[in-house]
Amino acid sequence: MMELKMFLLVLGLLVGTSSPGIGTNHGKAPDSHDQGTQNQGSHTHTNTTPYKKPFPVLSLDYNHVRLPFEISLWVLLASLMKLGFHLIPRLSSIVPESCLLIVVGLLVGGLMKVVGEVPPVLESNIFFLFLLPPIILDAGYFLPIRQFTENLGTILMFAVVGTLWNAFFVGGLLYGVCQLEGHRLVTVDLLSCLLFGSVVSAVDPVAVLAVFEEIHINELLHILVFGESLLNDAVTVVLYHLFEEYSSVGTISVMDVFLGVVCFLVVSLGGIVVGGIYGILAAFTSRFTSHTRVIEPLFVFLYSYMAYLSAEVFHLSGIMALIACGVVMRPYVEANISHKSHTTIKYFLKMWSSVSDTLIFIFLGVSTVAGPHEWNWTFVVSTVIFCLVARVLGVIGLTFVINKFRIVKLTSKDQFIIAYGGLRGAIAFSLVYLLNHEHFPMRTMFLTAIITVIFFTVFVQGMTIRPLVDLLAVKKKQETKRSINEEIHTQFLDHLLTGIEDICGHYGHHHWKDKLNRFNKKYVKKCLIAGERSREPQLIAFYHKMEMKQAIELVESGGGGKLPSALPSTVSMQNIQPKKPPQDRALPQVSKAREQEIRKILRTNLQRTRQRLRSYNRHTLIADPYEDGWNEVLIQRKKMIDLEKKISHMNNYLTVPAPPPDSPTIARARLSSDPQAWGLKSVTESIPTIKVDLASPQSPESVNMVDEFGKKGSQPKASEVEEGGLTMKIPSPTKQRKDKTADEDNDKEPQQRLMRCLSDPGPAPEEEDEDEPFLP
Repeated sequence: MMELKMFLLVLGLLVGTSSPGIGTNHGKAPDSHDQGTQNQGSHTHTNTTPYKKPFPVLSLDYNHVRLPFEISLWVLLASLMKLGFHLIPRLSSIVPESCLLIVVGLLVGGLMKVVGEVPPVLESNIFFLFLLPPIILDAGYFLPIRQFTENLGTILMFAVVGTLWNAFFVGGLLYGVCQLEGHRLVTVDLLSCLLFGSVVSAVDPVAVLAVFEEIHINELLHILVFGESLLNDAVTVVLYHLFEEYSSVGTISVMDVFLGVVCFLVVSLGGIVVGGIYGILAAFTSRFTSHTRVIEPLFVFLYSYMAYLSAEVFHLSGIMALIACGVVMRPYVEANISHKSHTTIKYFLKMWSSVSDTLIFIFLGVSTVAGPHEWNWTFVVSTVIFCLVARVLGVIGLTFVINKFRIVKLTSKDQFIIAYGGLRGAIAFSLVYLLNHEHFPMRTMFLTAIITVIFFTVFVQGMTIRPLVDLLAVKKKQETKRSINEEIHTQFLDHLLTGIEDICGHYGHHHWKDKLNRFNKKYVKKCLIAGERSREPQLIAFYHKMEMKQAIELVESGGGGKLPSALPSTVSMQNIQPKKPPQDRALPQVSKAREQEIRKILRTNLQRTRQRLRSYNRHTLIADPYEDGWNEVLIQRKKMIDLEKKISHMNNYLTVPAPPPDSPTIARARLSSDPQAWGLKSVTESIPTIKVDLASPQSPESVNMVDEFGKKGSQPKASEVEEGGLTMKIPSPTKQRKDKTADEDNDKEPQQRLMRCLSDPGPAPEEEDEDEPFLP
């Protein structure tokens, strides 16, 4: 009993001592709880507290919402600046949007300094983890795969070889300038210069997208420069970490250089593998979202972001991971998700990337004002000049090599645009901002030089590239999209070129693309695409997409045509009328049964994939001896038929070709090889002129009738004699020598004689001009 009393006493003490700490302040003043306790006590002891504090009607607590409020304010400011920029077309046609946003950032940073606030700096973690992924995901998800793959070799040359050239060229020359300058730059070592050169040499995808989308450059130049800016991230990351590690170690061995090359392969290929795995997972997950369409876009965004973060965990290329993830998952995700989810993904990505792009350029301006800066005229000016020279020399040299392997050559105008479009941006600024001040004491000077290069490329090159494109008459991007007819013929040409490569034995990119399509259709689509769409031919899928697109455009434009009440996937192309249909001609209406029959024919026959029955090679093809001269055989057969008709009306003589029985079937000897040749002399006009080629009985079509009147000599013209007589003549000695030479050239085949069944044994040997007609 005593133990129970002691336990209750201790429990009461614990409850009494802990009761004041149960409630939390939640942003209230420290004395609010005490006041509440006093108020609570006032209910029990009304005479002890004569004063009661009034209830706060309005209070101010900015610290509670400071972070989300400032983020929202920055996004709102960036959106208003973007809106105002596009409302002034005169300004947008002269100044790029990125330039105006940097100017706005400079004004905002200067205003904050005047007020006394500290301007925020574009920190590397915020940039790499929150602002850069939306831009890269938007670019990778909507990447034009065909143009990218067809120009992949050129892009890799510019991205890998070109970036390495720029890095070592700029870094080496800057080290020489630092040694010539004197004591002010003598502390800058070679590794620091090479690291700075590797960072400042990389083309920035954000800046390229901001400028090239405004000038509407053609697809080839756009994909070359933009693809280079995407793929050179692996080179930049490897060189950055490599030189940073070498600077901390101090000594470099041959093994370190070899490991640096291996690191490049691991960073680039590892990023692609990570992105591909997450892309397959996203596609497989979208297979089961038919009952929960609302969360379909969320899977696309989360898997992509997880791919980027997973690559960054292992210091792999996060940009390569995002590009690979977007490219891999897009065809399968779009086949599984609904049309509304596809629209949501498209416009949310565009909106998110646009806001991130705007914030990046505004923060660049604000960070420039925030400082600190260390200006060195020699280093800064040398950096700008060396970057321009290295870019121009690299593009010219690489294009000289690339054009030897390209079918469509890069012209001098294309080279100028590629070299002039190498813009730098916030990636270089963020990488230099990450440097350790202990290992790189000149970090502040590097930041100042990087900002100068960014401003020069964005303002000078970005503002002048549009007039230069118009001045040089560079081909612009085609605004009109390809029709379904063009798409079908493009697919037909792909199949045709693949077949030509198979016959020639040349395994080009069409052959490997066909192999990949076969594997994709046979295995991957069945696992990643739900329903019957995995077995649907590409033409039918594209037909569904086109009719859906045209139906939506018709509704948005307010056309007069009526849409059918069926589902969007069964909309007929014949029912979609133009905005102003012609009055004299109406499109035929197709019944639903007939339409289903047409679809079945298209699905089973039109797009049937080629089946490889036998692989042909130009080295294994067997020559057919009977194949040569088939056209001549047909012509001779026709002439033989006409000749037989004429001979049937002649009763004077009969000519029967009878070669020796042991004569080969395909061996032929012309009549001119016979010692006794046939000649013509105009005596009568009732006998036709024929010429008989010796051949076997199996091929009587070799008998040929030729026009002998066109020969030079004593033969009459066609106008004088239409059909001459058949005579025999003795060839001249010159002709005999020619005939003998021809016989020797025919591998000394035995001469074949004509056995003549004529009414007379033939004329006696006489002179050529005294031949008598071979008639009774």
